[in-house]
Amino acid sequence: MENSPLKLPTHAVDTHDWLELVRKQVAALRFGVVQITVHDSRVVQIETTERLRFEGAKSQTR
Repeated sequence: MENSPLKLPTHAVDTHDWLELVRKQVAALRFGVVQITVHDSRVVQIETTERLRFEGAKSQTR
């Protein structure tokens, strides 16, 4: 599992390039979360949490 904030350059926030950054983060995920942090009506951070899932894995209890 990975949790990495994406720091946005000031010009990216001003020109709304953050929307394209969010699209790229979502497209890169199979399972996970893209969280957008807003302060004073401005996007200041995009955080991506990726989850790795293992198909068919069963827990073994002894």
